[in-house]
Amino acid sequence: MNKQSKVSQLVNNAKADGNLSAQSEQILNVLDIGAEIQAALGVAVDDVEASEVILVSMMPDDSGSIRFAGNAAAVRNGHNLVLNSLRASKQKDNILAHNRYLNGKILYPYTMVEQAEIMDTQNYNPDQGTPLYDQTIVLLGTVLAKAQEFSDNGVPARTITLIISDGSDQHSRKYSAKDVAVVVKDMLKTEMHIVAAMGIDDGSTDFQRVFSDMGIPDEWILTPKNTEKEIRQAFLLFSQSAVRASQSAANFSQAAMGGFGN
Repeated sequence: MNKQSKVSQLVNNAKADGNLSAQSEQILNVLDIGAEIQAALGVAVDDVEASEVILVSMMPDDSGSIRFAGNAAAVRNGHNLVLNSLRASKQKDNILAHNRYLNGKILYPYTMVEQAEIMDTQNYNPDQGTPLYDQTIVLLGTVLAKAQEFSDNGVPARTITLIISDGSDQHSRKYSAKDVAVVVKDMLKTEMHIVAAMGIDDGSTDFQRVFSDMGIPDEWILTPKNTEKEIRQAFLLFSQSAVRASQSAANFSQAAMGGFGN
């Protein structure tokens, strides 16, 4: 089976299982999207010795405005804080992590959280654009495909995803906020996924509206001010939610309903 057909099969299986609508299937079953998703699937299911898994996925903004605002270190440190929190949790052997930057660079595909690569000045140089909708579709497609891969092998998978941006969409060419909302709606309906977003204040963007238009629930939207302290606090809230959600199916459901205020 070639790479594209593997991703298509996973998407088709998700629809067959009732986890995706025909509209979402159509959005995700695109040739180049499939290749991008495949590149991030990472560790083979057979190499994960767990009866259930949590997939934690992050998409840090690597647009130039992050650097111009002086927030590159805060984003790096925030990502690393999340990894360290997950590594210190009792459920660490059940947690896989994935990092895809907002402009498509994969820092690491799905891997056991203890093997995940930290962000540093060598691998994170925010100097790109803001294809927010296009890359969110790729990220969520990857989350869905990996979760389906585990499900197809009898391993329940729950997911928690964080999208980070300091601006509204500027460079998407294929997808709209409405397309993202279609996929997010299907994911949330299964009660196996949490989709969160962080909008770092740029002085003009209404992030509550931007992310709400993408289908992300208000309780899962963070809008830190443009300070290192607030950005760190936002990442800390996400890490606490991810650790709590990973503890059990009941904890996941409770966290999903409560959002960051839970």
